[in-house]
Amino acid sequence: MSSKIKEVFMAPLNILNPVLVQVLGICSALAVTSQLKPALVMGLAVTVITAFSNLIISLLRNTIPNRIRIVVQLVVVAALVTIVSQVLKAFVYDVSVQLSVYVGLIITNCILMGRLEAFAMQNKPWPSFVDGFANGLGYGMILVIVGAIRELFGRGTLLGYQIIPDGCYDFGYMNNGMMTMPAMALIIIGCVIWVHRAFFYKEEA
Repeated sequence: MSSKIKEVFMAPLNILNPVLVQVLGICSALAVTSQLKPALVMGLAVTVITAFSNLIISLLRNTIPNRIRIVVQLVVVAALVTIVSQVLKAFVYDVSVQLSVYVGLIITNCILMGRLEAFAMQNKPWPSFVDGFANGLGYGMILVIVGAIRELFGRGTLLGYQIIPDGCYDFGYMNNGMMTMPAMALIIIGCVIWVHRAFFYKEEA
């Protein structure tokens, strides 16, 4: 892996994370993180769609007229979203029901459209694929963190399996119902952003 490709891959996972630094994709991050499983599936779906839409647009970039480039990008993304939506309904129907309209709304995800316009239209296919994959992974990573915290403290489970032992409940421990509410997702993401900016992210002067 060349240094350039490595930089393209690592940046969205840390210094240029689309959620923590650019504060993109927040709406879906709030909506699908009440449990870990839908957060995982949503993160995976966005990663696949972002990676392959970047690849396809990069392959077509020299043939797309500038005045209709946004339309072409939307058509490519819509096709990929439709395919992913059908796959989810076929193999993980219960999760697809939980995700509801948010899979379809990937079409308007700021992270996805931003990478198409800022990177895929300017770079070759392989770096574009890596960039899309890494940005989707960076987005999914935050969803997993928030989903795990909310499910663990809100329900005492992870992926539906009980993690907090019955003994804790016998001693008076209670699940925090607030964790299942959308407002807590915003608070947790805010805390994660604070930790990231305080200890990991150094803004350029």
